[in-house]
Amino acid sequence: MAMPALVPRYTVDQLDSFPDDGNRYELLDGVLLVTPAPGVPHEFVVVRLRELLGRYLGERALVFTRGAVQLLPHDHLEPDLLVVPFMSRVPKTWADLPEIWLTVEVSGRGSRVYDRDFKHAAYHRLGAQTTWRADMLTRTVTYSSIEGGPSVTTADRFAWRAPGFAEALQIDVAPLFAGIDTDE
Repeated sequence: MAMPALVPRYTVDQLDSFPDDGNRYELLDGVLLVTPAPGVPHEFVVVRLRELLGRYLGERALVFTRGAVQLLPHDHLEPDLLVVPFMSRVPKTWADLPEIWLTVEVSGRGSRVYDRDFKHAAYHRLGAQTTWRADMLTRTVTYSSIEGGPSVTTADRFAWRAPGFAEALQIDVAPLFAGIDTDE
């Protein structure tokens, strides 16, 4: 007779008890996702994207490299970049963010499956208007919108227009990965 596998479920409050060992601990519907700490190539891509976004958004939005998308009590995802509109009143918790414009994941060997198969769609379910996933192996960016339609993957160029902006940000994909070994 087959026995069902029991998967423990956790809450966001329980994450505080997890070790500070460099791994990233996240929750999706209470299921624990553990990925290794990002390497140097990963961080280069994150910084390149953060600088592009920062120049485009100016003071009208905030680009976090340490942030979370939360829906209490069982969802806590930590994108590599989190873009929210500027707020004069700072929320007390990540769960209190009134609006999420963009989440970005940079996928390497240790996070590719979670980022692609679980987190990308989950961000929309949790309220993110747009998601990007920069894949270091394929040197592509996959993007999608909460408004629906299929995800689009490109190795060339894509555009994103932040809410309320007249012009779109044009992003050339190849320079994001320039000089980076794809073994990450």
